[in-house]
Amino acid sequence: MPMGRLAQVLRDTKVTDDPRLLVGPDTFDDAGIVSIGVPGAPALVQTADYFPPVVDDPYFYGAIAAANALSDVYAMGGRPLSAITLAGFPKDIDQEIIALIMRGGFEKVREAGAVVAGGHTVEGEMQFGFAVTGLIDPEKATENTGANVSDVVYLTKRLGMGTMTTAAKKGEITWEEMKGAAEQMAHLNAGGAEAMVAAGARAATDVTGFGLMGHGRNIGIGSNATLRLVASDLPIWPGAVELARRGIASGGSKRNRETLESVVRVGGGVDPAIVTTIFDAETSGGLLIVIAPDRAAKLEEELAARGEMVQRVGEIVPPDGVWVEVV
Repeated sequence: MPMGRLAQVLRDTKVTDDPRLLVGPDTFDDAGIVSIGVPGAPALVQTADYFPPVVDDPYFYGAIAAANALSDVYAMGGRPLSAITLAGFPKDIDQEIIALIMRGGFEKVREAGAVVAGGHTVEGEMQFGFAVTGLIDPEKATENTGANVSDVVYLTKRLGMGTMTTAAKKGEITWEEMKGAAEQMAHLNAGGAEAMVAAGARAATDVTGFGLMGHGRNIGIGSNATLRLVASDLPIWPGAVELARRGIASGGSKRNRETLESVVRVGGGVDPAIVTTIFDAETSGGLLIVIAPDRAAKLEEELAARGEMVQRVGEIVPPDGVWVEVV
């Protein structure tokens, strides 16, 4: 559901006032955190995510869907524990395709050190994903509300997945041209999560359906500050900008831009194709990590040690009329 519609639905809806709910939907965070009521014990971090195929390869589709669902737990600084499969398959689909999708998803859950504990399937439109439960130390949770002015910001995966998947669906690129992007989407954010927790990050989110601008907006509004990003520092998948110049982007790019235009400011000198990309919906994107300047070197060290991309993309500045600024 587009961010604007979701905000309207939740605006006057109070989910609960139960004190066990430590993080709920009101801040548009990546996952909920629920205390089990035992002092000193880990809390539960819970999320769910599923979507239609983003690639034609069924194994990669399953793996990407799993990585995407698991990512919300990682974005909070948690560790996945178990997953419940959520799936819809057309009645006449080949069983081998279903088997490959599930194999890709189940193997990715096992890679995360979690277990598939069950699931629910229906016949209908193709959809696949998981509800994931993890464990988290509430004192070390990287909520999207914790950024401070002068903090610096890092991103752990390249942008442009919305453009790449759309181009593949339209036949504008081959599977060989798409495969590297599929591998990035299937890559777990486990290493990034471990690195940011070890370095003492203040806040984080993963960049998925709301795009870089939408998830950046959540950090800005949640922290009452402006997230300032440097366009030339943003890592973008090779070829994605050229495709965007040809008008190729997911439907999420236009929807996100319409929803966010009043709270995001983009400098006049930023390439329009890059603007399209930063508003576009991402699938299983990287972690957007906010950390104090004196901890930045530690974060870079921890990311590099785990083979994760090290890319500083901006900083947190005092609120300046918008929640995200791109210069």
